[in-house]
Amino acid sequence: MPVAQRIREPAQINAIALKAYARVAEAWGLSLKEAAALADMSESTWKRARKPEFTGELTKDQLLRLSAVIGIYKSLELYFSDPLARTWMTRPNTGPLFGGTRPIDTAIDGGLPQILAVRTYLDALRGGA
Repeated sequence: MPVAQRIREPAQINAIALKAYARVAEAWGLSLKEAAALADMSESTWKRARKPEFTGELTKDQLLRLSAVIGIYKSLELYFSDPLARTWMTRPNTGPLFGGTRPIDTAIDGGLPQILAVRTYLDALRGGA
């Protein structure tokens, strides 16, 4: 049975998403404040959420954010080599979505729509579209 079919409990989905997101935040070197803001959580909630015993619930928006960020991470790892794959989100970018700011800042400021725009942008780069 595929993994997706075996995982049915929202608590399991949340735990997996939070664990993966915590790894992405660490790989990108995000501060506590940046990681919390990108996930649309308070800093205190993010501190609790990254622990394995966290039992809080994620909103649909938060789960979509985490999923999109994990997708961004995957695209960066496929498209760029290290260290650029790990630093791309935190480096100033003159691309059309960013206007010289860091992608992480535009993603935090623009919320879910901007996070999804960054994901689409990277998917287009990776796919050549």
